[in-house]
Amino acid sequence: MCHRYDALPAITPIAGAAVDVEDLTLTASDGTDFAAFHARAESPTGPGMVILPDVRGLFRFYEELAIRFAEVGVDAVAIDYFGRTAGNSKRDAEFDFWPHVRSTTADGIAADTAAAVAVLRANDPDRAVFTVGFCFGGSNSWLQASSGHGLAGAIGFYGRPTAEGLNGAPAPSATVSEITCPILGLMGGADESIPAEAVAEWDSALAAGGVTREIVTYDGAPHSFFDRTYDEHIDACNDAWQRIQAFIAANS
Repeated sequence: MCHRYDALPAITPIAGAAVDVEDLTLTASDGTDFAAFHARAESPTGPGMVILPDVRGLFRFYEELAIRFAEVGVDAVAIDYFGRTAGNSKRDAEFDFWPHVRSTTADGIAADTAAAVAVLRANDPDRAVFTVGFCFGGSNSWLQASSGHGLAGAIGFYGRPTAEGLNGAPAPSATVSEITCPILGLMGGADESIPAEAVAEWDSALAAGGVTREIVTYDGAPHSFFDRTYDEHIDACNDAWQRIQAFIAANS
């Protein structure tokens, strides 16, 4: 599991920030329609962000995260993974997501990401676009760095960097030779699902491949620490948010 259905991003909303939001139905290159959420900044700073959710797919946590990005000037599109199997409607806390997660493929997620990138580049084909993902989405965010999107950077929270994914999806560490952008990894030091050895192996593989990277491990932070209700990890959350903004600025 990753974020609870009632979780919220660990970012304080900016009072008075004007953001335009819209539910979207996007179409992937294989003809699949899928749900997305678009948050546009009143005063965009230039770059755009594609948000890849955890195993629940698109829900409020990621819609709120898209708004937080737009509040700091970064237009964002949060995507859903399950258009091929679950349709495009909003889902409640009782949604049984695991059968749909198990039906995802690396190619399908790359196609969905490409459709979101196209939205962000609709008026500027050279726009710097990044991905950010969490857990299942963290691993898949890193995979997008080698999927031909022309990304400016790929950010992953507590993804599994050395584990193969579902239905033949490669481990991010197996794609290092094909990565075309900088990598940011934000990991929990107390995350029992991702051994410290795997994080070190990921960092070493990126270094050996000449990939610009920043891999940060927050001591004592668990899996899914980037949650407003985790008061004891607020310093890690604040640092992660600042690092994301610095990463965007440095690579745009």
